[in-house]
Amino acid sequence: MEKVNLDAAFDSFDEHWSPRVAAELDGQSVKLAKVEGAFVWHSHAGADELFLVRSGELTVEFRDDPDVHLGPGELVVVPAGVEHRPVADGEAEILLFEPRGTRNTGDVETGRTTEPTRLDTRDT
Repeated sequence: MEKVNLDAAFDSFDEHWSPRVAAELDGQSVKLAKVEGAFVWHSHAGADELFLVRSGELTVEFRDDPDVHLGPGELVVVPAGVEHRPVADGEAEILLFEPRGTRNTGDVETGRTTEPTRLDTRDT
């Protein structure tokens, strides 16, 4: 069992929109990401996705529903199949909870599509 210190974990990387897997449980990944600007419109056909803001502000835009604005300590769950686009006007630190193997761009292939990197917890 390894603990993860969130301050140290977020300090260990600078890239935006490049999630780090901090932990896994029951087939779910807990990912950390720094975000800034607008991401791509996408959906996850078979997976709900939870966004939890640690610092900064994040807006999750929806094509067919009102946008959801989140501040520190707030979260939203995007149901499977719902098209969305996360946007951060300034840098935000977020946690994502989603099934292991879920692509960051869901059903869309772009230059921002990445495989999440495993966080090196030895330093956190």
